[in-house]
Amino acid sequence: MRIKIKPSDKAFADCLKEAFDHTCEVCGKMGRQECSHIHSRSNRTIRWCKDNAKPKCHPCHRWWHQNPTESGLWFLNKYGQGVVDLLLEKKNNKFKVTKLEEKDIAKHYREQLKIILDKRNCGDTGYIDFTSWQ
Repeated sequence: MRIKIKPSDKAFADCLKEAFDHTCEVCGKMGRQECSHIHSRSNRTIRWCKDNAKPKCHPCHRWWHQNPTESGLWFLNKYGQGVVDLLLEKKNNKFKVTKLEEKDIAKHYREQLKIILDKRNCGDTGYIDFTSWQ
């Protein structure tokens, strides 16, 4: 079953991809990227958490899903055990995002995207950090 892309998902993905300057975190290719979640979007506790998603080009995103052991090791080596543990803790949290909060999430990430774009217009390049909703 495919999970429907909601306005909150689009706002989050747009913000994430712009923050990473539309660069694939795996191969470094710039251009059209996909928002690739570490833990599935079905996990509403971390669906919109910036630590749970990274931009990937289509081939790297496909590799990510087709090679869970290798991609998991790659993620562990790149980000460390601390980030892996933090994501698992957030994922297993009993707090669930309600459907009513999704409008606030979309608004938050549209505001963060505007801040990132303002920094780009002032000449900032590369990764620009942003505030995660969670």
